[in-house]
Amino acid sequence: MISLAAMTLFSGCLGLSVGGGTTTRQQTATVGQQLVDLQRAKEAGAINDAEFQAQKAKLLAQDSAK
Repeated sequence: MISLAAMTLFSGCLGLSVGGGTTTRQQTATVGQQLVDLQRAKEAGAINDAEFQAQKAKLLAQDSAK
């Protein structure tokens, strides 16, 4: 399970606020960006190596299924 700190790190690449009003557009991060975010979460201590490896494998499996 991903910790709250890791989810906070991931949230930076998942949403994009557009304009000054209430319009919000979701922007999907690339697999590469998600891997970078995972590595940063691991380096920050938000996730351990086992969690990193599990999430990395999940991302790569999803990407190869496309």
